[in-house]
Amino acid sequence: MFEFLFKLKWFFKENKGRYISILLVLLIVNVLEVIPAQLIGRAIDFISTGEITTMLMWQLISIFAAVILLSYTGGFLWQYLLIGGAVKIESIIRMKLMRKFLMMSPSFFEKNKTGDLMARATNDLRSVHQATAWGVLTLIDSTTFMGTIILAMGITVSWELTFYALLPLPLLAVIEAKLGRKINAAHKESQEAFSHMNDSVLEVVEGVRLTRSYVQEEPEGERFKGMTDSYLNKFMKVERLDALFQPLTIIVTMISFMVAFGYGAVLANRGVITVGDIVTFNIYLNMLVWPMFALGMLFNILQRGNASLTRIDTVLETEDDVNDDGSLIVQDTDMNFDDVSFTYPLSTCQNLKSINIELESGQTLGIAGKTGSGKTTLIKQLLKYYPGGEGRLIIDGMDVAELSRVQLREKIGYVSQENILFSRTVEQNIRFGKPEATDEELMEAIRLSAFDSDLKRMPEGLGTMVGEKGIALSGGQKQRISIARSLIKNPDIMILDDALSAVDAKTEKRIIDNIRESRKGKTTIIVTHRLSAITHADIIIVMDDGEIAEIGTHTELMQNNGWYSTQSMYYQTGGVS
Repeated sequence: MFEFLFKLKWFFKENKGRYISILLVLLIVNVLEVIPAQLIGRAIDFISTGEITTMLMWQLISIFAAVILLSYTGGFLWQYLLIGGAVKIESIIRMKLMRKFLMMSPSFFEKNKTGDLMARATNDLRSVHQATAWGVLTLIDSTTFMGTIILAMGITVSWELTFYALLPLPLLAVIEAKLGRKINAAHKESQEAFSHMNDSVLEVVEGVRLTRSYVQEEPEGERFKGMTDSYLNKFMKVERLDALFQPLTIIVTMISFMVAFGYGAVLANRGVITVGDIVTFNIYLNMLVWPMFALGMLFNILQRGNASLTRIDTVLETEDDVNDDGSLIVQDTDMNFDDVSFTYPLSTCQNLKSINIELESGQTLGIAGKTGSGKTTLIKQLLKYYPGGEGRLIIDGMDVAELSRVQLREKIGYVSQENILFSRTVEQNIRFGKPEATDEELMEAIRLSAFDSDLKRMPEGLGTMVGEKGIALSGGQKQRISIARSLIKNPDIMILDDALSAVDAKTEKRIIDNIRESRKGKTTIIVTHRLSAITHADIIIVMDDGEIAEIGTHTELMQNNGWYSTQSMYYQTGGVS
């Protein structure tokens, strides 16, 4: 049970002042809360002996009211501090998870589904919050309050009666410990089922158009119903185990009440204690119901929190497989692929084979080839997305492994095939490449990307919301906003990864001409299926099955009678071979 608290010892150590204050205030509140029972017992004894007076009654009532007021104030203070600590640790862990998600390489997301990661960042984090708030609350409150009440029962009434009345308690602790272990295992299964269900929801939402086009609504609904039922069954298993705690607590408490009334009556007949003492003792015993019940909740909450924290720690402790120890900074952009070979972490075959390219700073490299030939894989090596393979990738005379990943990517403007846009305005999406850009730089990037005419037709102009993932825009508009986002950065190396596939030939020519004119002296890499986009390139390579099948200029490749010349002739004749 206490494994959860041990895992968070770093937080409690950093915030020891907060938790020492909580403990001190709580101890004061606990002492105050046992005083009313004493006042009630004394009042009964004063009434039975005829010693009660109006003045004495008002004194007792005044003390009672003052104690209640002080208890309320202290209770508010320590709970405020405790819940504040839980919110703080939740924020810290959430930020750690976000940093982990932002810094991990693509292979991490290939091994971990998005729905599962979201479940850990939401549902599991909520369980951790509950454990650090109500779990720690019940731990501190139940133990200190129980200790205070037991001392008050023994000192002010009778240690003998206290001993016999509390004999059933160890049995409850043993049973609850066993139940806690079962809850821990069941909660892990429940959270895993929730992760699978969450991932399924994401797939359904993202693929809803495809599902409708293939009339698969009912099969998908049945599949999701199966996942929901699985989660429900596993969750209810946790709740069934949880439901056993309260009845156990009530049974043990009732046994203690029976002992207290029976043996208390015997002691009163012997003159060892008074009737007022019996009333006071039973009030104390009734007050023990909360800490007894809280102990039951404590096992449950901490076990759930521990299971969730273990799942979160699994993510936080995952090491990135891309080495980022490099500290050297790129100045020039000369690059050399020296016999580079690479295999994806989950692949069973080699994805790049003996790649050799020399590209001087300021030159344009065109990359063509069939689908799945390795074009994007080659680019990802330059972006340092995956662990380095065999051979060396040299930039500015330095191996990529020696370069800082952040510093390297700051030199690069990358427009990917996916054209990812945020659910923000057009302007905010473009400025993402350079938040501090001037209005002149913004408009120049829009002109260079040939998006200016589209912008004029938008009612809200730059303030137009693009919708989630750019759903309100056409494919060509999304591509041009992505290109503008890269151009506004004015990077030393610009990479267009099949970024012109959704625009017409006239718009493509305008964009390419603008890039050639604006990026003189800077390196540009264009990956494309449409060969007209790279006819001007200084070097063109044709990829095939992870290898360079052809290399040269447009003129040289047209004379080779290879794939490049065949494809060029095919498109020149309008697709008629």
